[in-house]
Amino acid sequence: MRKRILLLTITLIYSNFYINAKGATDSNSAKTAKQYTTSEAENLRLSYVGELQFVSYEQPIEIGTSICINQNKKFQTILGIGGALTDASAETFFKMPVSKQKDFMKSYYNPIGGIGYTLARTSINSCDFSSESYTYVADKDVALKTFNISHDLKYRVPFIKKAIDEAGGKLVIYASPWSPPAWMKDNNDMLHGGKLLREYNQTWANYFVKFIQEYEKNGIPIWGLTVQNEPMAIQTWESCFYSAIEEKNFVKFFLGPTLHKSGMGNKKIIVWDHNRDLMFQRANDTYIDKEAAKYIWGVGFHWYEDWSTGIQQFENVQRVNEAFPDKNLLFTEGCIGNFKLNKINDWSHGEHYGRSMINDFNNGTVGWTDWNILLDEQGGPNHVHNFCFAPVHYNTKTDELIYTNEFYYIGHFSKFIKPGARRISVASNRSYLLTTAFQNVDGKIAVVVMNQGDSDETFLIWMDGKSTKSTVPERSISTFVIE
Repeated sequence: MRKRILLLTITLIYSNFYINAKGATDSNSAKTAKQYTTSEAENLRLSYVGELQFVSYEQPIEIGTSICINQNKKFQTILGIGGALTDASAETFFKMPVSKQKDFMKSYYNPIGGIGYTLARTSINSCDFSSESYTYVADKDVALKTFNISHDLKYRVPFIKKAIDEAGGKLVIYASPWSPPAWMKDNNDMLHGGKLLREYNQTWANYFVKFIQEYEKNGIPIWGLTVQNEPMAIQTWESCFYSAIEEKNFVKFFLGPTLHKSGMGNKKIIVWDHNRDLMFQRANDTYIDKEAAKYIWGVGFHWYEDWSTGIQQFENVQRVNEAFPDKNLLFTEGCIGNFKLNKINDWSHGEHYGRSMINDFNNGTVGWTDWNILLDEQGGPNHVHNFCFAPVHYNTKTDELIYTNEFYYIGHFSKFIKPGARRISVASNRSYLLTTAFQNVDGKIAVVVMNQGDSDETFLIWMDGKSTKSTVPERSISTFVIE
């Protein structure tokens, strides 16, 4: 009760102080902010909750809560926000009736009626989220004469093309291998780690080129490549080990030159593609070699470093950005594991996304890619039973399309922060309010505010000597679009 009385007293003082400031409003130059909120307590999902008016207000008070913006301080340019277009997502998609397929594509990729995804990842060969292991060539075909993507033409290619169409004909797509064919590896197995045999370095580099050519023949432009998904992990599914030296040498002597000789020098090469824990070491040991670094666009990273019982290491993203400001950072994968259908609406899942996206962007990340955009009621299909959550699930037994809170949390970024936007400086004076802000090409500013606290929070958004007051619900996320 004492806490409630104290909060009420502070709110009243804060409100009175703010009201007294309104006398200095300049109506000719006042900005407005449209607020969109997702909240479990108030059953809001990317819901428009009203327009706020900025008034002249020169100094926030100490007992108040404030989000302060400096739009003149600009940082990285955004490449895009999106998710992975996997075999599992494609196979699940084509189990839906056509009407649900259309609704699903619109919800993700339509910039007006959906959350406007602009970035996508897909796999080269199979991954764990495939129904089986497969490659595109016959065994021992070093010349790659048998190379074909007939497997992908059944589900994945038409799935990706539908996403491109819904996105308005343009989607930034990059591809990642989980493993070379078994015969190219020292363990003769696509699964369980192993290494690429040295005698197949050039063949494997040529494989990347063949993949790009075949996908582009089928109407899917490939913007870039990661060298290897999770190169330090020996998994029960498709995996392949590369040390930093091995990865940079593959890029330096094989992948980089091969792309250039094939007229694909514009394709972006991304190294690491693994967790935040060792990304600084990988960046240091890779970029020190200038001949390798000239081919590399940036470092990709995942969020699974808490496997070691620790917490997410956002500061490592910042360390890489500080050390190599001329290179790029791309979040390439994240999901919530250990799927259980009765946990599909766990609110902490969305909060995990919000916390990660805000911190990654504030530390210099230019693009953010979720894992599978769609899975079934088991968290698959997955040929090694590594079932996970996705922002959207289709229950094949009940014909239900389930949009989780993860979908809406991501949407607070992807719908309002567009390619070409520049991150701008913003700060919160309360640790329970996380925030990031961007100015889009059209001049509109998108400010994302995530309330991690267990009570509603009233605060000021302050910019250029003016402010506006808002209240966000407990454990919620809001985006404010300032014009």
